[in-house]
Amino acid sequence: MSTFARGRAGEDACAEELRRSGWELVARNFRAGPGELDLVAHRGDTIAFVEVKSWSRLGLAALAESIDARKRRRIIETSKIFLARNRQYSSMRVRYDVALFSGGVIARYIESAFTGDL
Repeated sequence: MSTFARGRAGEDACAEELRRSGWELVARNFRAGPGELDLVAHRGDTIAFVEVKSWSRLGLAALAESIDARKRRRIIETSKIFLARNRQYSSMRVRYDVALFSGGVIARYIESAFTGDL
């Protein structure tokens, strides 16, 4: 499976799991400014920006470590642009989640994996 196909499969699986858990998918692959947001979903008064990491060879620890300070900063800055463009979500509680996709399944889902503090 190609890297692109594996990434797409991970995003598809995560989007479906979010829907099953009562989340409404707001955006997918939102690109602006410094980066991209894989998935944006909301439920109740919370909006979640979800980074999906999909690798086949490296373990879960390596997946989690791949979201370094630079990557987190890009996600946070891009989320600020998203909220500025979509004001209906700007008063919601913001959460940054990470989904680790490996072996064809979501191996780990980390709620509030990091904060918006830079």
